[in-house]
Amino acid sequence: MDTTLRQTLHRRGLRMTPQRQLVLDAVRDLGHATPEQICAQVQSSAPAVNITTVYRTLDLLERLGLVRHTHLGHGAPTYSEQEHSHVHLVCHICGAIIEAQTSLMDELAARLRRECDFDLDVTHVALSGRCGSCLERPPDEEEDQ
Repeated sequence: MDTTLRQTLHRRGLRMTPQRQLVLDAVRDLGHATPEQICAQVQSSAPAVNITTVYRTLDLLERLGLVRHTHLGHGAPTYSEQEHSHVHLVCHICGAIIEAQTSLMDELAARLRRECDFDLDVTHVALSGRCGSCLERPPDEEEDQ
């Protein structure tokens, strides 16, 4: 049983449930996962847990600061642990996700703050482009992906 989750829930007057633990464990095990992927993982050991429970639990865990979501392109957001602090580079050809240090965004974040009075959350950023492997492929091969 996760003592951090139990203590956080207790401080907020909430109960620890097996479903909450299973969802948090699935997020940790999968790294970056959609609610549907998390649900499938949870259902492998608790088939009665449904997608609505998973969505509600993810929402609660995010409000508690234990997980965070990121939009990596089209479709459902992916969830990861809160401590997971990096920028996501998403290849729009093959779908690869590369994790880059947030420090790569320091100059952009400073410029946005200075020129636009905007504080960028660099841990919530996903940049779309092409990975090294797809850059090396001829353009006609990319269309087959």
